[in-house]
Amino acid sequence: MLIKNPTGNGKVEVTFTMPALEHVSKLYLVGDFNDWSIALHPLTQGADGSWATTLPLEGGRSYQFRYFDNNGHWHNDWQADAYLPNQFGGENSLVQVEDSAEAPKPKKRATKPKAAPAATEAAPKKRVVRKKKAD
Repeated sequence: MLIKNPTGNGKVEVTFTMPALEHVSKLYLVGDFNDWSIALHPLTQGADGSWATTLPLEGGRSYQFRYFDNNGHWHNDWQADAYLPNQFGGENSLVQVEDSAEAPKPKKRATKPKAAPAATEAAPKKRVVRKKKAD
């Protein structure tokens, strides 16, 4: 599963997750973002056996990736955005990272409307400031 959080600086933090895998004690995220290094991005295993890691990726493009385990097996993310055939007769997972040039705008808090002056109250008078003539 992929979780994407725009950071507002042109990057998106993408969290890559995999469910627990039998007989796997190490799992690595491998893709075109790290020149397909099988050791650069290890995932952390949670108490439930699932795996996760988060990477900041440039927005406005897509990345091919797979997971590689300590037994020499490749795994796809079956909840990826798409899949592309690779040169080895299999498929690579694909993550599409939207352009995040602008930070998400914060939601405005609802404010109480200002009460209108009571009918008995006089509206405040405008103060007129006059300039002195130069001698």
